[in-house]
Amino acid sequence: MHETVFYVAVLWLAVLGVACGAKVLLARSAGSRILALDTLVVVLIGLLVLWSNAEGVPFFMDAALMLAVLAFIGTLAAAHFHSDGRLF
Repeated sequence: MHETVFYVAVLWLAVLGVACGAKVLLARSAGSRILALDTLVVVLIGLLVLWSNAEGVPFFMDAALMLAVLAFIGTLAAAHFHSDGRLF
């Protein structure tokens, strides 16, 4: 990967991470917080993938995959709890 593209992508994901973190802290409704937190996790997955490619270590790809699966399950649980008031 070209070095300039890598640094631009990392900078962009860092800016998006700060914006999503601010939205998590400043959102008024629980639904907005759930959505912002899910978006923040997607940004973190992107950073893990970039880091894996830059370092040439496939372990970070496994971590990104597991984080994606856990984030999906967590988002489903949070949305179900938000709508019904109970988990199951």
